[in-house]
Amino acid sequence: MASFSAQVGAWAAKVDGALEAVFKESAQELVNTMDQLLVDMVYKGPPSPNYNRTGFLRASLMASTTAMPQLTRDNPGVPVPADLGDVILVIAGADLGDTIYLGVTASYGAMVHYGARGQAPRPWVTLAAQRWTAIVATKASEVRSRLGL
Repeated sequence: MASFSAQVGAWAAKVDGALEAVFKESAQELVNTMDQLLVDMVYKGPPSPNYNRTGFLRASLMASTTAMPQLTRDNPGVPVPADLGDVILVIAGADLGDTIYLGVTASYGAMVHYGARGQAPRPWVTLAAQRWTAIVATKASEVRSRLGL
């Protein structure tokens, strides 16, 4: 896979701050895409039998620059509001060249993503990841336009 700077283009490496802006804005857009796909594929659809919608899967999205978040947290069984603030803070604090790991920590996240117990898969993470190249291209174009290049 090409390096991030190669994906963006040589122009960004020559403009101070452009690579970092594209990197962080792309990561934030990936988070927004993951969140919207999860809402569309899981929360807007008909509820699954024997499943109490609490919003916990959506609220369990975490970000890290050191390791992939683990599927370790059980659903508390009560409504949990989604808040991407901590995820955005990790992205904002990341340095160019860091790997940003995004994942849910709800213990049942993989079962929802891949399907289990007769439930169809809802692969929101895979679909968001497949859009990465397009997200980077869009954000690079936006940054380039903002800089008048």
